[in-house]
Amino acid sequence: MAEQRDDGKPGSELEPAGPNPPAAAPPPQPPVDPAQVEQFRQFQQFQDYLRFTQAQQGNQPAPAPDAGVVQAPPSQPVPQQGGRPPMIPEGYQLVPVERRRAPRWLAWLGKKVIAWALALVILGLAGTWLYNHFFPSDSGKSSAQLAQEGGGTYHTNHILSTSPYEAVREVYDAVAQNLVPQACGRMREDVQQKFAQDLGYADCQVAVHELNRQVKNKNDYAESMPSYVSEPIPGDTFTISSCRFGIHGGPALGAFTVQKVEKSQWLITAHTNEPTPCPPPTPTSR
Repeated sequence: MAEQRDDGKPGSELEPAGPNPPAAAPPPQPPVDPAQVEQFRQFQQFQDYLRFTQAQQGNQPAPAPDAGVVQAPPSQPVPQQGGRPPMIPEGYQLVPVERRRAPRWLAWLGKKVIAWALALVILGLAGTWLYNHFFPSDSGKSSAQLAQEGGGTYHTNHILSTSPYEAVREVYDAVAQNLVPQACGRMREDVQQKFAQDLGYADCQVAVHELNRQVKNKNDYAESMPSYVSEPIPGDTFTISSCRFGIHGGPALGAFTVQKVEKSQWLITAHTNEPTPCPPPTPTSR
């Protein structure tokens, strides 16, 4: 005979009640949309691309996930190294980073500085060329060479002064400008060495260089000797005294004997020392 349960329903046997009721089954998970998974994966790749590009620009930390992107219509993806385009989420595009430009005043100032520097370089080169052209170096030249460039060629060329006083004044002017050929070339070849020895120097070239160091005022020194004197010329050979005219701005060079030569030119043919310093000139000296 079948046993009766407490609830009055038939059953083969009675099941003992446990201490806890059985756990309820978990609710079923909604199905995963493959499109959303793919979009999330693409967005992660896009973040990796942003970190890579910022690291290339200066090792800066990557921005927040939404930095550097704006909502915009879909566009063509930017190519990545290796020929593989980055995966940019749909509805986003890269915003180009605007490079910071220098202020206009700074660019203008830079152009002016460069222009002035180039101008100074050009002026320096031009000045050096002009100086070397008009004041050539005389180093290494002997007295004979200097004579050949100057007084030694007066026989065939018109290179000397046609005034005897101007011939001496040009020696003073050449010493003031430190021009060796122009100073020594006014003298005959043998007188060049005599002039240097009278003043205590080895040769005419050394004499001009050392005398130039003693010049205090070039203009006053060059103009101390007149280029013309109203009195009649006493003859084709006579002596012009430096002390007679009073030399200012530099050392007196003694007395020069001048002689009239070819083409009505005046050549210095002798030199003698005078007192140092010169005595004051008399009122009738000039």
